[in-house]
Amino acid sequence: MRVVITGQGYVGLPLAVRAAEVGHRVVGYDVDRQRIASLAAGRSYVEDIPDRRLRPLLASGAYRPTADPAEVAGFDVAVITVPTPLRDGVPDLSYIEASAELLSGALRPGALVVLESTTYPGTTEELLAPALEKGSGLRAGVDFHLGYSPERIDPGNREWRLENTPKVVSGTDPAALAAVDGFYRQLVERTVPVSSCKEAELTKLLENTFRHVNIALVNELAMFAHDLGIDVWEAIDAAATKPFGFLRFNPGPGVGGHCLPIDPSFLSWRVERALGRSFRFVELANDVNSHMPDYVVRRLTGALNERHLAVKGSRILLLGLAYKKNTGDARETPAARVADLLARLGAEVRAADPHVLAGVHLPGQRSGPLSQVRRVAASPEELAAADAVVLLADHDDFDYAAVTAHARYVLDCRNRLSGARVEAL
Repeated sequence: MRVVITGQGYVGLPLAVRAAEVGHRVVGYDVDRQRIASLAAGRSYVEDIPDRRLRPLLASGAYRPTADPAEVAGFDVAVITVPTPLRDGVPDLSYIEASAELLSGALRPGALVVLESTTYPGTTEELLAPALEKGSGLRAGVDFHLGYSPERIDPGNREWRLENTPKVVSGTDPAALAAVDGFYRQLVERTVPVSSCKEAELTKLLENTFRHVNIALVNELAMFAHDLGIDVWEAIDAAATKPFGFLRFNPGPGVGGHCLPIDPSFLSWRVERALGRSFRFVELANDVNSHMPDYVVRRLTGALNERHLAVKGSRILLLGLAYKKNTGDARETPAARVADLLARLGAEVRAADPHVLAGVHLPGQRSGPLSQVRRVAASPEELAAADAVVLLADHDDFDYAAVTAHARYVLDCRNRLSGARVEAL
C-alpha cells in the first residue's frame, strides 16, 4: 500500500521506517525542511532509527522523505503523528488541523486515516472527521475509514520498541476498526482493539497521568525525606522488593518529553471544559513536577553555601540535557529550567550530553536557555574545574568513575553515583 506519515519525529519516523520494512511504499512528510534534508541524506536524528536502518529503504525507494504537499497524493493509508503542544494551558491542535487540510485534498474512497497524536477524548470524531469531510467531500464511515491509535514510543528504550509494544487500535465504526487493526497487525506483534476512538484517546492519557501522578508522589516524598534526614532511595529500594501492590517510581529533577509535562493537562482541560470540574490529581502533580528544577537549584545553592561559595560566579557543569537517559530527546527537558535559573543567579553554566546535538535535538531551544549554555565534553579537566556537577540525565555513555574521581561536589539527581563528594537528590 501507499502509506503517508505526517510528522517525522520520534513517533513518525520509526513508524514510517517500520511500514517500509514490511513492504509498503512510504512517504514521510514533514514541514521541517532541515529534517527532510537530513533524512534524504541518510542521516537519522532519532536514536531508535540508526542510519544503517534508514539508508537501504532510501536506496530502494520504499521510504521517501518530503516536504512537498503534492507527494501525499494517492495514499491508501495516512497516519498523523504531529505534535500537540499546550499553549497557555490550552491544547493546540493546529498541527492536526493542518494535517487534515493536507490529507483531505488527497483523500479518496476506501482510504484509511489514523490519528496517533496525543489529544483529549473526542478529537478524532469531533475535530478530525469534520475537517477531513469538509476538505474532501467524502464521509467518514461511508466513503473512507477513520481511527485512532495512541503512540507508545519510549525514546531510547532498548527493550520495548514499536514492534513489540502492544498497539491500542480503534475506529469510528466496526469497518474502520477492522481496517486500522489490519494495518497495524503488519507492523507490531500484538494489537489491542477497543470499542471506540474516545476509549483509545483516554487510554493514552490514563497511561501518562498514572506515571505523572506517581512521579509527583515520589518527588514530593524525596523533598520531605531530605528535610527529615531520611534516605528516600533506600526506602524505595526496600519497598520495591514487595512482589505485589507496589510499582517503583524514582524521584528526579523534573519530567520532560511530550508525554508527562503535557498529556495529563489535555485530560484536565477536557474535564474542566466539558464538566466544569477540576482534575485535582493532575493539577497537584503538575505543581510538584514543574517545580522540581527549582528544588534542584535550591539544593545546589545550599550545597555551595556550605562550601563557602555563592552561585554567582560559580562554574556549574550539568551532565545530561535530555529529559531521560540514553536519548537525545530534549523536549520539555527540566535541564532547560535548571540552566535558566542558574544563569539568572549568575553562575557560569556548562553542559555535557553526548546524545543531545545542538540544532538537531533542540529545535525549540535555538533561542532558549539551553542555547546560551556552553557545550563541553565531560572530561576530567571539565569535571575538576567545576565548582559543582549536577547529574540530570544518567546516560550510560558518561564515565562515572571519572565523575567521582575528579568532581569536587556532585548533586546526583538520579542516584547513579556514590562517594564522599556525592549527594543524592
